[in-house]
Amino acid sequence: MKFKKLNLYTNKLEEEQEFYTKTLGFELISTTQISFTVQLGWTELSFTKSEQAHTYHYCFLIPSNRLQDALQWTSQRTNLMEIEQGRYTQHFESWNAESFYFFDASGNLAEMIVRFDLENESQQSFDQSSVIGLNEMGMPTLDIPMTQERLHALIASQAWKGNEHRFGTNGDQEAIFLLPNYKVKETWFPSNQKITLEPFEVLVENNGEPYYLKFAQGQLIPITASEYLPF
Repeated sequence: MKFKKLNLYTNKLEEEQEFYTKTLGFELISTTQISFTVQLGWTELSFTKSEQAHTYHYCFLIPSNRLQDALQWTSQRTNLMEIEQGRYTQHFESWNAESFYFFDASGNLAEMIVRFDLENESQQSFDQSSVIGLNEMGMPTLDIPMTQERLHALIASQAWKGNEHRFGTNGDQEAIFLLPNYKVKETWFPSNQKITLEPFEVLVENNGEPYYLKFAQGQLIPITASEYLPF
């Protein structure tokens, strides 16, 4: 499974565009007065202007042998989140993964992760072109089993790891929806950022088939390609 496109909302559109195109140096592939899109590996990431603030959690996949290179590269461009005193990376034993975190210009919790099972090593020094694509997207819910069933019905994806009470996941190691029950798990690790329902649109490719989805007010809705961007 892959996240091919993702559209998020921000009330800091100019700052966000500056962050992604200047601070991190990703390629700007389209821009309007109310939106912009950058290319991050196999994912087109868009931000659309809104009147109110929105806060998301998302994660980018990087080559499995480039965590420290990515950490150094990112730290030279923006502040990293210190998880514990002097420690900036988190190892997830059950996921066979390791990651680090930072905030974007809108205050969204961003993450870069290596997944050792994917064996996607790179011999190139890390820079923005090393990002493979969007790997995780937070989609809070009050009913994890129902959301798992809904995703399976809409895009033929499967539950991955986690549980049905506090924190579930859906997809595979290339693309995962994070499904916290936000009444039980109230913040995104390792921050104090409150988990809230926030709207987004996404194009998911699963088993070679494209699926356009809209997430709004806690509901997952199938949409057409022409409905993907709200303008």
